Amino acid sequence: AGGGNGTYASQIQRRYESSRVELFEIEFERVREARSEMIDHALVAAGEYLPYAGAIFDTIISNEVIEHVQDDQLAVKEMVRTLKIGGHLVIFCPNRWYPVEQHGHYWKGNYHFGNTPLINYLPDNLRNKLAPHVRAYTSRGLHRLFDDLPVTIKHHSRIYGGYDNLIPRLGRPMEIFRKFLYSLEGSAFDTWGLSHFIVVEKIQNR
Repeated sequence: AGGGNGTYASQIQRRYESSRVELFEIEFERVREARSEMIDHALVAAGEYLPYAGAIFDTIISNEVIEHVQDDQLAVKEMVRTLKIGGHLVIFCPNRWYPVEQHGHYWKGNYHFGNTPLINYLPDNLRNKLAPHVRAYTSRGLHRLFDDLPVTIKHHSRIYGGYDNLIPRLGRPMEIFRKFLYSLEGSAFDTWGLSHFIVVEKIQNR
């Protein structure tokens, strides 16, 4: 879901050769790149209006996408609609309590790219003026997306990032710090994790 240029889809296809992999992405150029990665079933589609029949997918992976769509509740509803009974929807999305907003911010009408500390700690009316282009979720807000949908939540945790861009610059100290952060996952200290990781299972069609 929102598969970009096919990086994940191509790896899944290579590792599970007997499986059919589908990819949808709203940007045509990314879809074209995905097709060059031998993802034949890649198409342009908005997450809120999927051009698939109901109950056809075993698994849908949405990695840091729902925070960008126009209507996240409708996008989640559409993904659930296209799952088979017993199928799983796997979502990664930004955690509201991570100390840094990674998608940049707007100030006086101008967009400023890069990491901005503490924006997500502001009240909604202020936070959404600075970062109207991206959402960040509390646990409660994320669970609310599944209200009245025929699913059960199988797993929900918060995880820290890979920080692969920092390790080449900072070396061994950053590797040690990343290992320390990973040790916090599953504890109360994952409150400040980078992303939510949630898996839901579809339990009926309706």
